[in-house]
Amino acid sequence: MELALILLMLLIVVALGAMKLSDNGVAFPFRRKTSLFTPAEQTFLKLIEQAVGNEFRIVCRVKLSDLLQVRQATNKKQASAALSRASSRQLDFVLCDKQDMSPIMAIDLVHNQGKDGYKTQRDWFVSGALDAAGMPLARIKVKSGYSVDDIRECIEHKLLPYRRMQQRVAQTPTLNPAKPNRPTRPLRSSKAAA
Repeated sequence: MELALILLMLLIVVALGAMKLSDNGVAFPFRRKTSLFTPAEQTFLKLIEQAVGNEFRIVCRVKLSDLLQVRQATNKKQASAALSRASSRQLDFVLCDKQDMSPIMAIDLVHNQGKDGYKTQRDWFVSGALDAAGMPLARIKVKSGYSVDDIRECIEHKLLPYRRMQQRVAQTPTLNPAKPNRPTRPLRSSKAAA
């Protein structure tokens, strides 16, 4: 009887310990952040919004793997390694086309604060991947005193290839599907030859 009582108490202690260690017994140790962005990111986001106006949408904190896809001819091992590296990289801001949300340009902030700073070393994988995909990357150092014109000038400098492509598309004649591509006057007379 004593042995049964000791085993029952031991079983209760083990059960309580197991409940404490399981996910059901542990509360989620989270609380809401006071802000989604750092003060520098908030200030810079406002500057970018003013610089680009209503032309682009600004998406924040985008994984590189969300922007790029691997070419079809790539072997599986190389594609897997590239996607793995791309999913671990993050860009601070991405300018997207307002109509179809296609990514146009990436912007990374460079902080020189602290011992190592934040993105002070250029990530050659990120810049190489974006170059291969034809997407410009602007790396802008965080400092106080930037004006909207400074940010606009930097963005427009990186968008020069995009602007040229827009001009070429606007200059190419488009076929009007309402008007068929055929002669507007008869090629031969409909009268019989005399």
